[in-house]
Formats: sequence, C-alpha cells, structure tokens
Amino acid sequence: MLVPTTCFNCESACGLLAYVDRETFEVRKYEGNPEHPGSRGRNCAKGPATLNQANDPDRILYPLRRTGARGENGWSRVSWSEALDDIAARIRRALVEGRPNEVMYHVGRPGEDGYTERVLAAWGVDGHNSHTNICSSSARTGYQFWMGYDRPSPDHANADVILLISAHLESGHYFNPHAQRVMEGKARGAKLIVFDVRLSNTATHADHWLAPWPGSEPAILLAIANSIIRNRRYDREFVRRWWNWNEVASTFEAFERSLRDVYAQYTFEFAEAESGVAATTIRKIAEIVASAGKRLSTHTWRSAAAGNLGGWQVARALFLLNALLGAVATEGGTFPNAWNKFVPRPIYTPPHPPKWNELTWPDEFPLAVNEMSFLLPHFLEDGRGKLEVYFSRVYNPVWTNPDGFSWIKALTDEAKVGLHVALTPTWSETAYFADYVLPVGIGSERHDLHSYETHDSQWLGFRQPVLRAAKERLGEHITDTRQVNPGEVWEENEFWIELSWRIDPDGKLGIRKFFESKKQPGGKLNIDEYYAYIFEHSVPGLPEKAAAEGVTPLDLMRRTGAFEVKRGIGAIHEEPVPPGELVDTQIDALGRVYARSPKPDQPNIVPVPTPDGDAEGRRRIGVEIDGVVRRGFPTPSGRLEFYSSTLVKWGWPEMALPGYVRSHVHPANLQPGEMPLIPTFRLPVQIHTRSANSKWLDEIAHSNPLWIHPSDAKRISVVNGELVRVETRIGHFVVKAWVTEGIRPGVVACSHHMGRWKTADEGQRQMMATVKLDRNGTAWKLQRERGVEPYESGDADTERIWWTDAGVHQNLTFAVQPDPISGMHCWHQAVRVRKAEPGDRYGDISVDLAKSREAYKEWMAKTRPASTHSPDGMRRPYWMLRPLKPAREVYRLSGERPSRPQSPGVTPGD
Repeated sequence: MLVPTTCFNCESACGLLAYVDRETFEVRKYEGNPEHPGSRGRNCAKGPATLNQANDPDRILYPLRRTGARGENGWSRVSWSEALDDIAARIRRALVEGRPNEVMYHVGRPGEDGYTERVLAAWGVDGHNSHTNICSSSARTGYQFWMGYDRPSPDHANADVILLISAHLESGHYFNPHAQRVMEGKARGAKLIVFDVRLSNTATHADHWLAPWPGSEPAILLAIANSIIRNRRYDREFVRRWWNWNEVASTFEAFERSLRDVYAQYTFEFAEAESGVAATTIRKIAEIVASAGKRLSTHTWRSAAAGNLGGWQVARALFLLNALLGAVATEGGTFPNAWNKFVPRPIYTPPHPPKWNELTWPDEFPLAVNEMSFLLPHFLEDGRGKLEVYFSRVYNPVWTNPDGFSWIKALTDEAKVGLHVALTPTWSETAYFADYVLPVGIGSERHDLHSYETHDSQWLGFRQPVLRAAKERLGEHITDTRQVNPGEVWEENEFWIELSWRIDPDGKLGIRKFFESKKQPGGKLNIDEYYAYIFEHSVPGLPEKAAAEGVTPLDLMRRTGAFEVKRGIGAIHEEPVPPGELVDTQIDALGRVYARSPKPDQPNIVPVPTPDGDAEGRRRIGVEIDGVVRRGFPTPSGRLEFYSSTLVKWGWPEMALPGYVRSHVHPANLQPGEMPLIPTFRLPVQIHTRSANSKWLDEIAHSNPLWIHPSDAKRISVVNGELVRVETRIGHFVVKAWVTEGIRPGVVACSHHMGRWKTADEGQRQMMATVKLDRNGTAWKLQRERGVEPYESGDADTERIWWTDAGVHQNLTFAVQPDPISGMHCWHQAVRVRKAEPGDRYGDISVDLAKSREAYKEWMAKTRPASTHSPDGMRRPYWMLRPLKPAREVYRLSGERPSRPQSPGVTPGD
C-alpha cells in the first residue's frame, strides 16, 4: 500500500510516498508524492534515502542515560518513564522556584510550524533557541527592514529574469521545489543570473555567472540599481505609491532627485573595483535586469548574506531591484513569504511567556532577527545565567556551530548546564555530552504540519508515521507511535504531551490544561484529536473536500499527505480594507490608518509583524494610497521601507538605506598573506547531521577538500590532493587541496557539511572518523585516529564500505563573529593557507580558546546595545518578528539605563 508522509532531511519537507508491504509491513522504498503542491512528486536524493535512515544499523533505538562524566561515552539503557520523571521534576522545580529562563529548548530545523513553541508557551518559558543566527538571520534582516516579512517567495516559474545569490538549484532554501520552478522559468525563456564565488551546480546552468569578491555583491546590485534610476527604467508609479519616500522628502519629485544623488556613486566602475567583475559585464547584467520589468524573481538566503559583516545589506540591495521595478507580489516577481504560507490555528494557543530571556535575546542585539544561540557558551562563561535543563533537539551545536570547543567546555560544566537532554534520531557530536539521549523519529516516524513559500500558493503538508497509518488502514488501533516505530523510538508530539502532564500532574501550574482532551475533559489529549481538530476547524476547504469523498478531514490528510488551501494569492498589499473594519478611523500624517474594530479572526496564524497602534488605542489596519485604505505592509510606515526609521531610531542612522558595507574579508581589512575562506556552501546530498545515517548519501559525498585556484596553489607550491594547513584567527585545520578553476583566484572554499567524528564506538560509523580530543589549558586539539572502515552489522552493505574519508571539521577553528545588527554569525574567515608541516596529519584541528574569547569580545564591542540606544526604553522594536513574542510590558528595559547620545537623522531628500 502507498502511505504519504514528508521528508525530514532538509527544510523543504517535500512529499514522500512510502511503499509498504501489506504482509510484512516492511517499507520497500520512498518516492515522491504527486499530491504535494510544493514538490509535485519530485524529490532529490535525500528523500528516497529516508529508507536508509529507518534501517540504519547505528541509529539510537532506546532511551539512554549517561554513566560517568559527560563526554566519556558511558551509557546505560533507561525507560522512557524514568527519563520523563527526572526531566519533569527538574523543569517543575525551576518553574516553581521562579527560574523559568533556566529551561531552554535548542532546535535546528524544526520541521513543523510552531508546535513546540506552543509547548514552551504553555510552560511559561521564554526558552526557545534556534539555529537561525548561523543560517539565515542576515538575509531575514534585510528583507524585514524592507517589507516587514523576513523571507522572500519568488515566482521563478513565471519570471523573465531570475537573479540568485546562491547555489539555489542544488542546495538553496526550499531548493527542490524552487529548483523545479527555476528550470521551468528557463524552459519558457527566462534568463538565469547567478552570483557565486564557486562554479556551483547552479552556476553551470546560468546564462550569466558572476564570481565577485566575497562581500562585494551589494556593490554590483547597487550599480544595477543606479543604472535603473539614472535611465528612469524604474516603475515610477509603484515607487510613488508603495515606497515610504514621504518620511524623508516633501514631494515625490524631490525624493526622485535625492534618489539619483544617493546612488550616483555606485557606478559600474566602482562595482568593478570592489568586486573584480568587469564593468562591461555588470552593465550587460543591468540591462537584462531592467528588461524584466515586473517579472524579476530574486532570492538570497545563506551565501553572501550569511558570510559577511553587514551581509544583511545583500538582501536589502537585492530587493531594491524588485522594489524599483515593481516586481513585488506580481506574476514572475517576488512575494513576501507569509502570503504563500498557511499555518492553521491549533486546538490550544497558550499565551506567550511573561518573561524575557537575556541568554537568547541579549541587550547588545536589539535588532537581531533571531536568538543569539551561537553565543550561548560565551554568555554562560560571562556569568549571565545558567541552565537547569537544556534540550538539544535534532541539532548539533558542537559540530554545526562555530567555536565548537567552547560548546564542549560549556556542556561538560554541570554548574553551567545542569541537565542536557539530546532529542535525536542519530548519534551526534553534541549527544556525546548529554545526560540523556532520547531517540525521536525520522520523517517516516512522526507527525508534523508544515507550509513553505514555494510559489504563489498556500498549502499544508502532513508528515505522519507511515507504519502507524498503514496498520490503522487495516483496522489496527494504535495509541502510541512506539507501538509501530523501531525499538522505542518516539515521536515528539506525544513526548511533549506526556512530559507536560508530568511537569504539572495536578494542573495547579496551569500547564496541563493545554494538553487535555476537549472530547474527554480531564483526559489526556491524543494525536488523532489534535490533528482532527485542526483539519476540521482551521483549514478552509478541507472539510468540504473530505465530505465530498465520504471521509473525515483527518482520514483525507492521512491518505493524501497534503492539501492546497489556495492558489494565486496575488498582491495582498493592494487589497482594500473592508468597510466593516473602518470603525472610528484615524489617518496620520504619513497615511497610516488606525481603527477601533477588532482584529478579524483568521484560521491562518502565520507569524506576521505587529506595527504599533495609535496613542488612543486603535490598531493599525492599513495605509491610505490615493484616497483608498489598503492593507499595505506590516512595517512601521505601512509601505515598503526604502528608508528604515527603525535603524535610525535604534542607533544606526548610517545604515538607514540599502547600501554597501565593506566585509570583514574585504581586501582592505585583510592582513598581508590572508585570503577569504568561504565555508557556507553545502553539498547537494548532505544536510547537517541528519543525513549522515544514510548509506546511499554517504557513498555519494563524504569529503570536503579545500577549493583553491591554480594560481593560488602555485603561489604556495601545492598540487592537487596535497595536504594544506588553513590557519584561522584561533587555530588551524589540515585538509586536502582541490586545485580547480571553479573558484575565483584569491579565495578558498570548503563545504561545512563534512568532518563528522566520534570518540568511541557509538556513532554513525559509515560517516564518522574516530578521533582523540586533547586539552591543555586553553589549547584544544582533535586528531583523527582512524577513518571510516567496513564493519559487521545487520546490514550487509556496511561490510562493503570502500571509502575512508569523512571530511574535516573546519568549524571548530572559527571564532564567533556576530554581525552587530542582524546578530548573524559572519561565516567567512580571514585565513592563511600554506603547505602542511611535516608533523601535520589529515583532519588535525588545533584551537586556543583564549583567542576565541578575545575574538568574542572584539566582535561584541561592535554592537550598539538597547540599554544605551533604545529610543523608547524597550529591549527591541515591538513591531519586529520574534519567536514566543512576550507582551509589550515584558519588552521594557529594567533598571536604570545610561543616557545615549542623540543619533542624527538621515534625510535623503528635501
């Protein structure tokens, strides 16, 4: 039989169909689900590899508790009940004693839309921590300052020009659904332009590939913008109606004059000098972009935005092109992401926590889009707090984050981290330093809902445990996924419900009520009731479709795995506000419209920014455009924000406009002999930690050599395959050179998706080298003792392993480098590359944590804290997005604040 679910091997959550043997209940294979509106029956290699992960002989099947010290790899099997009681008791004690901020949940790719955030809200804990500031916070920042929403949704399939600052065809954000549509756009004649220092798979498909100096991308984009402005190729009416020019100029004509003046400096020659790309090439690209009109789809996510100091200006400069051409929420243009997402209202919506957690949202980063997660070890070292219970959930900060030895140091200090619970389907470098390792399900063993911005549509994907669904089709009643999953692997939905009941067994803490059944008051909520409620009450059109087919909405979703709520969303900002909402309205000098009507109840609770109401208590409902009240954008002005009053008010007036910030790896900022290392790209078939337990994927990709141009290799007398030492600010790593013309001269690159390791037998043996860790004061070392090798297991293929390489863990040698505005870790490294020394061995890592602390303090000094720059006594702008967003009163800074110097305003016009 065929059972739908969704893939959990990257953020795309593409649809899968499990082929289940009706007699043995063995899953034979996974293929694409044609019912899924995002992936449409197509998958990359990671989807079918779910089969390997389910059958992985090295996977964790039972709850484990450590024996001995953390990191010694002593483990004993424990029951789920024992683990739950211990964890629940410690969380309950922290809550009762008024220490809610000592409970933290640290997640990588969540794979669901808000379930666990609501769990934390029910506990009253501002303890959500994410990976986003090592992933996409800079791009999100640039987009949010423009349109309120923090992500784009490009309509590649209908574009005339597609401009990507990424390797989007093989590894970009939502890359399989987007890659399909990029190629559809090309098939209908669209021109594809790619910015990438490497000749990536995406660049090989481009009509125009530009390899600029890292961090110089905005210089090129602003030169294109200057050309569009100077030649009056912009959509003048769109700019007049939808830019917030009225904040900086008295008339639109004055603004236009100022606009020309502001960007006149960004000539093609200037862009050539900064980027190394010929002015003639940039001029040609500018003409192509301008010719797209409203059919320009653009995208950036990690790439340059993630790598560079000021990288958020990459997104600001890129979206400037859309905003100039009016290619915003148009066919073939670029939409705000939330318009193309659907997050259904759940059975319960707990209030957000009445606390502010300064370990995740510190004073120094009031404009950070997401939690400052990668700085946690340093914050603990500073004495800013401690943790009673720390959950690492399908996340591997020791390996994924920069400065991993600082993570090891923090996680082995029980005074800083009282209890570490690793929720993971596989062994990871972080799990070795846990107190409990609890096995949670892979994509075919769990329930989740998700919706992503793949195109101009709203759809809902339903991940489900395939064996549970298969057995229930044949009449068996399943009450717990552990009844069908391998060993005692549990899905997290059920785990969180059970844990919450044990934290609050009598309901006196006010937690249990959010996990009780509505059908059986006082009883425990179960998974079927949870999802049945959502599908029956919160997904427009689904109950009607199910009724037409004679089934329940839950049964229909278990059979199809996805549902398209709406297609052709269009330009929501242009929608007139209905007369029923225009109650006691007030319009201010900037055209913002406020009313006393209640906010309409919506089934879609996708997070959106919350601009302030007026002083008399009215809420913002829209903006007046030429006499009509329209929805507009959820920004302070209600329009697209070319000029960011937020940046001005919070102490960054020089950054108010889309501009160019010279990167920390700009040639002017490098010392003699240094060159940029680009570590932000990933390989198409690997995804962080999760994919390492797939034999098919591991056989395809298992090494990460250093990309180096022949001219640079000649300079340091290195040939292909020879060992090189890459020296960073805090240490060095030893890796093999791959001499290739596929990277621009003067730059090296190394994929961050390799270098997995273990210190004992437990681990993903097909993809982890065995290493030895040494520490001498602040000096830490990792040395490889042996590589991957064949081994006996229940899978005969493990005896056929032919590769020995598992790559090199370069991230250990990277200091933390937080951008002072976005909070994003600036991944690019200033390094020296030279031939390996006689004693160097492949995979050697050496780091000095004293130097790591120096780098941390230096980068922190770049910040402008809320305590000295807040314009209104708040911790951060209330309108901006934030997970578990507390009430407004919680935003207020506590205690006395130093007076701050007045920042001059920015007025690019009359």
